[in-house]
Amino acid sequence: MSQSLPERNVISRRRARRAPVPPSDAVREAAPPMPWSALIGLIVIVAVVAGIGYALGRAVEVQPTGAFKNCHPATQLGPHTFTGVPKLCIDTKKTYLAKLSTTAGEVDIVMPAADAPVTVNNFIVLAVNGYYTGLTFHRATSWVVQGGDPLANGTGGPGYTLPAEKNSDPWTADAVGMARDPDGKINGSQFFLLISDWPNGGPGDAVFNHFGTVLGGTQIVSQIKPGDRILAVSVSIQS
Repeated sequence: MSQSLPERNVISRRRARRAPVPPSDAVREAAPPMPWSALIGLIVIVAVVAGIGYALGRAVEVQPTGAFKNCHPATQLGPHTFTGVPKLCIDTKKTYLAKLSTTAGEVDIVMPAADAPVTVNNFIVLAVNGYYTGLTFHRATSWVVQGGDPLANGTGGPGYTLPAEKNSDPWTADAVGMARDPDGKINGSQFFLLISDWPNGGPGDAVFNHFGTVLGGTQIVSQIKPGDRILAVSVSIQS
């Protein structure tokens, strides 16, 4: 004998009744426009926040100080790229000392400005503005190591080249010079350090802007390998 389910257990399939749509005159009115005083206040707040952000960004940047406070690169076009050679900011009668802190150790380079004034000035400007920090040595052979390329492959530079500055300084072990681009121009940032004398008596008539000599850390130079990084470069006046 069949038994019907209690009425209370039957699920209703009727649709729920929709709520009545309010008349058009019951629609909420739009919010009133923001007063000019409040709008101006908002603009001022945004400007202040932007200014604080810019100031903090400038504070994080490397700012030359002391004897090099006026040493700045030319107008920047992009990361590690500038419009041209920086203005002269050093005393060309003085000798400078650059300390390269690398992942392999510390290397000291003495740079008599009179031997290659434009090149020494350029190296100092890039150094004190943090250009070399974080860059790598992309080349290391039995007789030379080379670095200062923002692209880390030997093809990059700061967007400009240097004039040739030929002098009589010998290309022997510990000599420091600037690399040349394939077109023969002097690269603006790539530099090299000789581990031993230049093979076959030197580069001949080709100019590589000899601008310094390794004064300390000779063993460190010979230990540098591709991929080692420049952690920092500090510059001081030696005499």
